[in-house]
Amino acid sequence: MRALVIVDVQNDFCPGGSLATERGAEVAQAITQHMHEHSDRYGAIVATKDWHIDPGDHFSDSPDFKDSWPVHCKADSLGAEFHQNLDTAPIEEIFYKGQYAAAYSGFEGTNEPKDKGTPLAEWLRAHDADIIDVVGIATDHCVRATVLDGLKEGFEVRVLTELCAPVSEESGEAALQEMVGSGAQLA
Repeated sequence: MRALVIVDVQNDFCPGGSLATERGAEVAQAITQHMHEHSDRYGAIVATKDWHIDPGDHFSDSPDFKDSWPVHCKADSLGAEFHQNLDTAPIEEIFYKGQYAAAYSGFEGTNEPKDKGTPLAEWLRAHDADIIDVVGIATDHCVRATVLDGLKEGFEVRVLTELCAPVSEESGEAALQEMVGSGAQLA
């Protein structure tokens, strides 16, 4: 069974947010259109959220944009909410990640916002998913980490590149090449 995994389509990663990608709002709309046009392809549609409560040195007043970042996606904040262009009605389950540490991969998340609940890989297996299509924000960070962890977990992984937004085109392209080199498919 194929599942759609939507990564971090949140306000803080879209234009106007604290870690905005240029195409975030556009990608949110395109993912919505994809869900409506291709819902019959998927046995499950899930989404991940950065959900930071106290992520330690992941937040910094002087971020290096590699290991530390400006404050973003604080739990229960407007920045942590899904972007308005993303229709959440088709989403069956949400996985929260990064409550008390940096977490880039959706596979670090659970379906309870307090770091309890079922991990993403376990949930997907319980729902008979063996193939995942990954979309979302940002190609070069959380999408990349989710794809690589999905491969490590034994899923067949396909990245829908037009439904992903990179921080920069150059780092996004490098991330896509790394994903392909690790066994992911691009579509």
